[in-house]
Amino acid sequence: MPGPLHGYTVLELATMVSGPLATQLLGDQGADVIKIEEPTGGDLMRHLGPKRGGMTAIFTTVNRNKRSLALDLKTPGGFRVLEHLVEGADVFVQNFRPGVARRMGLGYEAMRALRPDLVYLSISGFGERGPYAQKRVYDPIIQALSGLAAIQADRDTGRPRMMRTIIPDKITAMTAAQAVTAALLARERSGEGQHIQLAMLDATVSFAWPEGMVTHTFVGDGVAEPKPGSTADLVYETADGFLTASTMSDSEWEGMARATGHPEWLEDPRFATPGGRVANSDARLRMVGEVLRERTTAEWLAALEAEDVPCAPILGRDELIADPQVRENALLVEEEHPLAGRIRYARPAARFERTPSTVRRPAPALGQHNAEILSEIGYSHDEIGMLREAGAFGTPPPPSPVERRLTEATGDRGNGHG
Repeated sequence: MPGPLHGYTVLELATMVSGPLATQLLGDQGADVIKIEEPTGGDLMRHLGPKRGGMTAIFTTVNRNKRSLALDLKTPGGFRVLEHLVEGADVFVQNFRPGVARRMGLGYEAMRALRPDLVYLSISGFGERGPYAQKRVYDPIIQALSGLAAIQADRDTGRPRMMRTIIPDKITAMTAAQAVTAALLARERSGEGQHIQLAMLDATVSFAWPEGMVTHTFVGDGVAEPKPGSTADLVYETADGFLTASTMSDSEWEGMARATGHPEWLEDPRFATPGGRVANSDARLRMVGEVLRERTTAEWLAALEAEDVPCAPILGRDELIADPQVRENALLVEEEHPLAGRIRYARPAARFERTPSTVRRPAPALGQHNAEILSEIGYSHDEIGMLREAGAFGTPPPPSPVERRLTEATGDRGNGHG
């Protein structure tokens, strides 16, 4: 069975992570995603981070299930190809700085004129208007402005800290993919497309708000800013490693007291209620932490689990890959990429009973599917050749030996399946 979005065509004019990851999620769920890249270098993520066979690790992950079309939109022929593609597309995704798409002739109104029921997604850093609208943006900028860095501040010094994973980029991508599918559902009912505007700042503040901004939810109460890290169970050091354990409910706190051999904790009025345990969390965490240093992680996990206390070891990356639950879930998949060789990735997380998500295509080489895509929209072999000669596909660098072997194996059209 094909995925739930089988039959929908998505045009992606996006780079970096937020836009490409959004369309990767749609591609995992069956959509035909055509990634349109400028010909001289393509998406910047092709060049950042560990690389093998001309492919970077992050690009292979966030650009799977896509076909690459290298297109110079500054040429008349290249722009006309895009217009033909829009006429048959369902979704258009771009993450240019506000105003750039319109100046290029790629704005919502221009694309809607070609396909009236188009779902058009604009991803920006801060929004279409306002004092920050034209600022350049990367993930740390949004972490700083959204409150994430303050929420993660050092417990002792109060110094803000950045998350070491690109939360704003990724939560924007997930919000974007959900919004697109909602708009497609609305289109099925009304027959009308629409413009979706999504700012990374908006997505990240919404993501952080429920527990990260509890002191600012009730307007007018004047609640003081909490001390960093004082309202959550954090990392406990053991005799040979680290673990985490959470004791939100009374029964869990009672289990912690029994597991650690300290029933007298239950007599301490500071910790008698969930609210008291939160208010006095610094003392509670310090007290528990001192005890947990006395035994190994495995010993404590056995004791805590016996008392039904939520707990887990803190895994390193290598340990995560070998974890029995990760293996049971068949979460990590290894496959051969035609350029990068053996790669590992996390499968699509949501499991659909009747319309399963699949990884059908590895991340493509730049322009790998030029001929294939153009032939599908009616261009003849000769017309494609004339476009190439006119510079519509730019002047890409000579192919690497690996890329030449890929072309020889798949033919000029390429099949995208490796």
